[in-house]
Amino acid sequence: MKSSSRQHLRANLLMLAAAMIWGSAFVAQRLSLDTIGPFLFTGLRFLLGAAVVSALVLAQRHAYARRAPLADTPPLFAPGLLRSGCVLGLVLAVAISLQQVGLRYTKIANAGFISSLYVVIVPLLGVLLRHRTGAGTWVGALLAAIGLYFLSINEHFSVMYGDWYQLGCAIVISIQVMLVGHYAPRHDPLVLSIVQFVACGAACLAIGLACEPLQLASLLRAAPAILYGGALSVGVGYTIQVVAQRDAAPAHAAVIFSMEGVFAALAGWLALGETLTPRALMGCALMLAGLLACQLLPARHGSTREASQPQPVEPA
Repeated sequence: MKSSSRQHLRANLLMLAAAMIWGSAFVAQRLSLDTIGPFLFTGLRFLLGAAVVSALVLAQRHAYARRAPLADTPPLFAPGLLRSGCVLGLVLAVAISLQQVGLRYTKIANAGFISSLYVVIVPLLGVLLRHRTGAGTWVGALLAAIGLYFLSINEHFSVMYGDWYQLGCAIVISIQVMLVGHYAPRHDPLVLSIVQFVACGAACLAIGLACEPLQLASLLRAAPAILYGGALSVGVGYTIQVVAQRDAAPAHAAVIFSMEGVFAALAGWLALGETLTPRALMGCALMLAGLLACQLLPARHGSTREASQPQPVEPA
C-alpha cells in the first residue's frame, strides 16, 4: 500500500473514531440530566475539554522548544485570536445549550440526526450570501426535510418538544460553522479551539451557577458523564478531527462525520434501550441520505467544491 493511501486510510479511521465518540457522547449528555443542570454540565464539560487540548498544545510547544531552543516561539494568545475565539465560544454556548436542554424532551437518535442538519443548512445559508451551490445541496435539503418530517412528526401530527430545540441547535451551529470558516484560516486551529471552549464553558458555567442547584454529591454522580463528554468528546474527539483532516479529503471527512447521527442512535439503543418506530427509522435513513447527497453530489458534478459547503465541526 502506498504511503498516501495509508495516510488516507489512517485519517478515515481516525475520523470514524471521532464520529463514534461524538455520537456516543449523547448518552453521557442525557445521563447527566439526572444529576446536574444542563448549563453546569455544559460549562464543566467544555472547560475540561479546553484543559485537555491545552495540555496537547503545551506539549507540542515544549517539544518544539527542545528541537529548536534558539528559535522564537510565537505567542499563544494574540489579541485577534482571543476576540475570534470568544465570538465562536459564545455562539457555540447557545447551540450546545439548546442541544443539552432539548435532550430532556426527545430521544437521543432524534437529537443526533436533527443537530447534524447543519451539514445541509450551511450551504443553504451560503445561498443567501450569494455563494455558488450545486444540485446536491437542493437534493440533500429536500431529503433531509422529508426525513425530519418522518422522524419528528408522528401519525397524530405531534412533534416531540425537544426536537424544536435540536433544530434550533442545528441552525445556530450552522452560523458557528460559517464563522469558523471565516476565522480559522487566520489562527492556529487548536489554540483557537482552546479559547472557543473556554468562552463557551465559562458562559454556561456562569449561567449554571446563577440558576441551577449545585451540590457536591450531584457533581460526583455526574463525574463520569462530565469526563466522557468533556475529556473524551470535546478534548480527544476534536483533537482527532484536527489531526485526521490534515490527510483527509474534505468530502470524505464530511461523509464520515455525518455518521455521528447513526452512532447516536446506536448508542441510545445499546445504553438506554431507546427504540425507533419504522416511521422514525425511515426518517433517519432519509436524513442520512440527505446529508450524504449534500456532500457527495456537488463534488461529483461540480468542477470545484462549493464555497458554502461546511467543514465538519463537533457540535455535540
